[in-house]
Amino acid sequence: MLWLKQAHVAFALLSLSGFVLRGYWMMQGAAALRRRWVKIVPHVVDTLLFVSGIGLIVSLGLYPTQQPWLVAKLVALLLYIVLGTVALKRGKTYRVRVGAFFAALVVFAYIATAAVTHQSLPV
Repeated sequence: MLWLKQAHVAFALLSLSGFVLRGYWMMQGAAALRRRWVKIVPHVVDTLLFVSGIGLIVSLGLYPTQQPWLVAKLVALLLYIVLGTVALKRGKTYRVRVGAFFAALVVFAYIATAAVTHQSLPV
């Protein structure tokens, strides 16, 4: 089970790294953001991240209804996804996209902190 946790953490770091890189490209107006692999690889990494997370939940016998930090983490994940799509795709202006990008980074930090502390209000 340790390997599953390590894989989950590795996928989370890979996902964050890819998001930061794509956010940088978005702010620079780089053509790299339109490359085919840049549109495919994040979906693969995020799917592996999600599947490894579900694997951890199942293998540890966690029930989201009994773990408030897990519910908070899942809700924050949905917010992170929405902010990420606004930042990289759906934001109508540069200012909106940049704001959503940094807000998504804050939400990611919350998710990571909640995962480590097992607290829904880790601050």
